[in-house]
Amino acid sequence: MIELEGVPELIDPVMVAAFEGWNDAGDAASTAVGHLDREWKGEVFAALDAEDYYDFQVNRPTVWLDGGARKIVWPTTRLSVVRVGGEKPRDLVLVRGIEPSMRWRSFCNEILGFAHELGVEMVVILGALLGDTPHTRPVPVSGVTSDADLARTMDLEETRYEGPTGIVGILQEACTHAGVPAVSLWAAVPHYVSQPPNPKATLALLNRLEDLIGLRIPLGELAEDARAWQLGVDQLAAEDSEVAEYVQSLEEARDTAELPEASGEAIAREFERYLRRRDGGPGQAPGGHATETGSGTGEGPGPYLRDTSGPGPGPGSGPGRGKPPRAPRPGPPGPESSAGPGPESGPDKGPEPGAGPDGKPGPDSGPADDGDSSDD
Repeated sequence: MIELEGVPELIDPVMVAAFEGWNDAGDAASTAVGHLDREWKGEVFAALDAEDYYDFQVNRPTVWLDGGARKIVWPTTRLSVVRVGGEKPRDLVLVRGIEPSMRWRSFCNEILGFAHELGVEMVVILGALLGDTPHTRPVPVSGVTSDADLARTMDLEETRYEGPTGIVGILQEACTHAGVPAVSLWAAVPHYVSQPPNPKATLALLNRLEDLIGLRIPLGELAEDARAWQLGVDQLAAEDSEVAEYVQSLEEARDTAELPEASGEAIAREFERYLRRRDGGPGQAPGGHATETGSGTGEGPGPYLRDTSGPGPGPGSGPGRGKPPRAPRPGPPGPESSAGPGPESGPDKGPEPGAGPDGKPGPDSGPADDGDSSDD
């Protein structure tokens, strides 16, 4: 039985989760949850026991100095709660960590245990994959679910994907079997510039999340960061004629595919977002909701640890990593860039395997929702 001492009764809570690793191209998803945590001043109230789920030779702990004292930050998954102010306040339970190395079913059961005890009404899992999408166009964001009723009522795509999956797919299915409404939002990151950070993809995920849960999310400097990122990639591409030509071919393919769609829904969605920001909708005056450290033991896979350690390197650290590196010379994306991590993306930056052999989002992603972008 999970006991959550010090955590007050939550208001219409929604759980938003993201995991570093295979499902987090460009660090777009984990950075989005980190942004929410930072803007709404969330404080960690629980952390899963790192011993239960992580191979420390794959995800190594880090050491940092705190006033001369050496401290260790273990790779894990942490949970925090924030209260969004406004006329209709509501709470978000933020889950941010690293894709576990083992015991995925126990991992999901523990997350669901927290969701049950906190009265979570819906789980939204953020992910990012590599795809054949030009950096100059709005970031495609797909909303998918395994629940046919939820797909119909929330205008989402019911997933038909078959094949290898990551923790995002596993957690979504666990939620479905437990009777908890769950949605996955996937941003497509250009495979030719997949290195983190990608603020444009992060912004697109937050815009889509904003539409999904009906909250105004403070964006801070993220919109400006997205514009600076695109300008930087534009300059890098302009230095190489082959890259520039390849980007142009992606633009033409994207524009041709979108031509038959009047995209009335996308226009309406952008207008609603504009009105929400102009009128100061829910979340205009977000206040941090700090929770006290609770106690208790987890049921099933073992106890979890309370970890309210201060800042330092590790999953809780901020996203800024400088300018995007030079794009590699283009060519038709092969299996390295579409079905698994490529040399430019690092060992854990491959896309969700919904991407097919040609690098495009596969059936796990659903059709791209191009109205959700950073080009607001």
